[in-house]
Amino acid sequence: MPLTIDTTRFGPLEIAGEAVIEFPAGLIGLGGSRYALLANDENAAIVWLQSIDDPSLALPVANPWQFFADYEVKLSDSEAERIGITDPAAADVYVTVRATQAIEDCTANLRAPIVVSAGRGWQVINESEHAPMRAALFAGISEPVTAETAA
Repeated sequence: MPLTIDTTRFGPLEIAGEAVIEFPAGLIGLGGSRYALLANDENAAIVWLQSIDDPSLALPVANPWQFFADYEVKLSDSEAERIGITDPAAADVYVTVRATQAIEDCTANLRAPIVVSAGRGWQVINESEHAPMRAALFAGISEPVTAETAA
């Protein structure tokens, strides 16, 4: 059954019931346990994780492999068991994005990815030693770009 929410960022949205992701343990530092992914198209590099419980809360997230080809998520056996992931190929992974006005300052949190499988989501701690909390999202940009100069 679809849900209708009136978001502060995107206005009224109708979200299919099967698109709602339940976060049994919530997200670090955020309230609510029900979210949905919003994207302009299915190949979007950055999408929004919109709270169903708090219409004013939307978090930019990204598929990490679109920005970091060698990214890996390492979970302990107990963490994988806790979240019920037996087949990593059956899970989608997202990283939170810290957006700024200057595109070269945008970062992604590779240390605490969001793992989604079968309608449930978990924010986990990545045990890979190559997973910083603030990885430059657009590391290849050599000169400052702002919203004004990008247009």
